[in-house]
Amino acid sequence: MRRALLTAFILAGPSIASAQAADVSVMMDEVRTMTFNTPVSTVYVGNPAIADINMIDSRHAFILGKAYGSTNIIALNHEGAQVSDTRVNVLASTRESTVTLNRGAARVTYSCTASHCEVAPQPGDGKDVYTGANTQMGDHQDTAKKAASVQ
Repeated sequence: MRRALLTAFILAGPSIASAQAADVSVMMDEVRTMTFNTPVSTVYVGNPAIADINMIDSRHAFILGKAYGSTNIIALNHEGAQVSDTRVNVLASTRESTVTLNRGAARVTYSCTASHCEVAPQPGDGKDVYTGANTQMGDHQDTAKKAASVQ
């Protein structure tokens, strides 16, 4: 039995070797480039709330760290065979700190630097935090569009 498994492993060599797991670490709210050994046609993210992937071409992708934690990314070739299983670890940024303020059941997360803090909504924060952040981003985009149309 062992000999049969060893023979199967040797015959399948490159395909099994390319499907072995690897680890990638990325800071939250930052992007890292990933290169696949073979062309990829489909990718799946285990938990899209933790990380996301955007394909650049069939062998290169950007991995975005969205929230603290670990997940995995599975990549398949055009035949549907797995060519990569990559563990993605999203870490805290070394340039800033996160502060979570709890007021009873309400929770607000802030991203802080040495000079100031700003709201940085995280899963579990109150819905008002997301509404306020979305309103602020919309106002910023409207101001940028107005400024661009004036020029």
